[in-house]
Amino acid sequence: MAVKTDTEVIIGGKVFTLSGYESEEYLQKVASYINNKMTEYSKLDSFRRQPVDRQNVLLQLNIADDYFKARKQIALLEEDIRAKEKELYDLKHELIASQIKLETSEKSLKGLQRDLNESSKKIIRLETELADNKKKGTGDPRQK
Repeated sequence: MAVKTDTEVIIGGKVFTLSGYESEEYLQKVASYINNKMTEYSKLDSFRRQPVDRQNVLLQLNIADDYFKARKQIALLEEDIRAKEKELYDLKHELIASQIKLETSEKSLKGLQRDLNESSKKIIRLETELADNKKKGTGDPRQK
C-alpha cells in the first residue's frame, strides 16, 4: 500500500500542509501551478479590482477551464492514437497479404521457369533429332 505524504507548500504567500499519496514533488508542482495562475491573473487590473471572494471564484473557473481543456485534448489524442493503431493494424495486414501474394507469385514464377527450361530442352532435343534425321535422310521423325 502507498505511503501517505505530508508536504508543506506555499500558495499565495501562505504555508499549507498538503497530504496525499502522491510524491512531495508532485504536490509541490500542484502548488506551483496554482501560484502561477494567481500571479498570471493578479497582473490584470480588472482581476485586482474584484473582491477577494470573486477573485477566488475566477481562479477556480480558470483552473477548471484548464482541466476540461486538458481532458478534451487527452480525448482527442486518444482518438488519434486509436486511429493510428487501426491504420497500423490495416497496414500490417496489407503487408502480410502482399507477402503471401509475393510468395505465391514467386512459386508460380519458379514453376513457369521450370516449364520454360523443360520446353527449351525439349526444343533443343527435337531440333537435334531433326538435324540428325535430315543428315540420315529420314526427314521429320513425326512422319514415321
